[in-house]
Amino acid sequence: MLAKRTTLLVYKYPFRLNFSDLALNHLTPSPQIFSKPNLKTHDSAKSHRTSKSLVFCNSQITKNGRDGNIKEAESIFGRMPCKNVISWTAMLTAYAENGETVKSRKVFDEMPERNTASYNAMITAYIRNGVMIDEASELFAQMPKPNSVSYAVMITGFVRAGMLDKAEKLYGEMPVIWRDSVCSNALISGYLKMGKLEEAVQIFEGMTERNVVSWSSMVDGYCKKGRIVDARELFNKMPERNVVSWTTMINGYMKMGRFKDGLEIFLNMRREGVVEVNCTTLTTMFEACGSFGRYGEGVQMHKLVLCFGFEFDVFLGNSIITMYCRFGCIDEACKVFHMMSKKDVVSWNSLIAGYAQNDEIESAYKLFEKMPRKDVVSWTTMISGFFSKGMTEKSIQLFEMMPKQDDVAWTAVISGFVDNAEYEEAIHWFIQMLQKSIRPNAHTLSSVLSASASLAILNQGLQIHAYVSKVDMEADLSIQNSLVSMYSKCGDLANAYCIFTKISTPNTISFNSMITGFAQNGFGEEALSLFKKMQNEDREPNQITFLGVLSACTHVGLVGDGWTYFKSMRSLYKIEPEPDHYACMVDLLGRAGLLDEAIDLIHSMPFKPHPGVWGALLSASMTHLRPDLAKLAAQHLFELEPNNATPYVVLSNIYSVSGNKDDGELVRRTKKSKGIKKNPGCSWIIVKDKVHLFLAGDQSHMDFKEIKVTLWAIATEMRQLIVMDNDCFPCFD
Repeated sequence: MLAKRTTLLVYKYPFRLNFSDLALNHLTPSPQIFSKPNLKTHDSAKSHRTSKSLVFCNSQITKNGRDGNIKEAESIFGRMPCKNVISWTAMLTAYAENGETVKSRKVFDEMPERNTASYNAMITAYIRNGVMIDEASELFAQMPKPNSVSYAVMITGFVRAGMLDKAEKLYGEMPVIWRDSVCSNALISGYLKMGKLEEAVQIFEGMTERNVVSWSSMVDGYCKKGRIVDARELFNKMPERNVVSWTTMINGYMKMGRFKDGLEIFLNMRREGVVEVNCTTLTTMFEACGSFGRYGEGVQMHKLVLCFGFEFDVFLGNSIITMYCRFGCIDEACKVFHMMSKKDVVSWNSLIAGYAQNDEIESAYKLFEKMPRKDVVSWTTMISGFFSKGMTEKSIQLFEMMPKQDDVAWTAVISGFVDNAEYEEAIHWFIQMLQKSIRPNAHTLSSVLSASASLAILNQGLQIHAYVSKVDMEADLSIQNSLVSMYSKCGDLANAYCIFTKISTPNTISFNSMITGFAQNGFGEEALSLFKKMQNEDREPNQITFLGVLSACTHVGLVGDGWTYFKSMRSLYKIEPEPDHYACMVDLLGRAGLLDEAIDLIHSMPFKPHPGVWGALLSASMTHLRPDLAKLAAQHLFELEPNNATPYVVLSNIYSVSGNKDDGELVRRTKKSKGIKKNPGCSWIIVKDKVHLFLAGDQSHMDFKEIKVTLWAIATEMRQLIVMDNDCFPCFD
């Protein structure tokens, strides 16, 4: 009888059990089938089994929550016959980790008892999912016993929400003993995100205990502020370094353009061997090799990746593709792309961008069509690629085919028209963008400001400036630089300089825009004065800077200073002069009448002079009546620009002025026989947001007859006024 009962009880259990079933069954007391046991021993064993099962269930809820198996976590939690505060907190956290904030709060409200960990979990849920800072702050205020974790979570939440003042206040209120190091690190991170380096330094220096995160954050902060020397000094003092510390220092040097120093840090990291190089470090190195054109080092880094066994890492593979594309090694990039067992949308976009950047637009388009899933970047890359080839119609066709156009796609169209010198179209599309309620980004506004500057439309530029102020983007550096350039090209130097002085930290582009603006508008001394200020502030000039400086010397007539600046390019700044710099020097020497020195400079050029060089010499020859040099310059221009009428006209005029009318007539006949015509002058005005272009001798404007009648009426009135003025004053013999 006893045996039969035992058999029946065994078959009562299901045949298929999972871990959660097993754990729950352990919580169910087994029937007593033997003689009466020792009750004390039985209670102890029962308690032990219950305790072990409770721990197991709690761990399973946590595991399933982290794995995203929220249904399984709910199932275990719902069937537990007894739960403790850890069980409730585990379920709350599982919901939070899967974005179920409402359900997290429901569990929190139903908890029979709560501890500090429960409150911390709920506050973390609020901050993690959408930064619900008000709810988190309210719950924090209700906590009976907040601990250091509570304060750290709230300070982090305030920092993420941009409420740095509240983060500071809470940091000041918490017990000093709890500040180090999590809370201090959170506040340091907030200060650095807001660009408040000095405040971050103050917190860092006041810490009694610093961990590797504290040190690494400060190194990164110094790097982002451009204070690379201070960053390196702090890096050298670090008691311990992890891979983040090393990578931060390497990236800091690379961002400052100091490739050798960054490479040295990378090699030191490898030599020490304490910290293993990871994918992020290698990605930083690949990006640097590509940016600085260091092909040899890039290939070595690729071999290192293969040695480390990272060849199938998608993130690294994408970086290698981008690097080879920057080198122009598309075949190598393709090999890496096809070797990757896993590819994401970035992999496809990287190779498409590589094809486009290397003028293989058809190959880029074929890859684009094969792409399994296209995102906005894919479409935008192709739109920009076709614009770069001047295929504006194809670009617009692709733009209109996009499933959804965002501000980046609109910006690509506007920038594309600007790059193709179709400035009216750029402004037209910008107006359409606003009508579609698409908010322009900084690059959009910079591009449309560039269009206004190229058209010298001050009124349009003023309207865009007003819009910039309205959307509170005046503090953006790229927009500030574009505004300086726009006002300068429109001749409004006062507004240009006013904006320049308001730039908190002007970069090289800022100085270049203002120096060039001064030079182009005839303020040579002001341009040179600003260049000296740039040097005093340790800003590195580039090729564009020296174009503005040499142009300024030309306007002021400072031949000696011009020579000094020209020579300093190579000797002081390791910048090789380009053809445009030589053209500026030829223009400077030519205006000063030093034409023989100018021709000597041309003959010393390490490359073939371009039309701008010979054009400057031709202009100077006209000014100083040097037919011999004018003929030399014109002959080179005939070869370089066979359809340009200007050298024919200038050379003919020089011959005529110098008394050699026969040669002048011969040049004119040659020009006529070749069918070369001088491009007519043009002007334009904007009426009701529409650009009206007028060419000399052109009668194609739709309102031509009305314009002609109006001009005739104005001319008639002017003649009558002139006659009246002459009658009012006596003539003196």
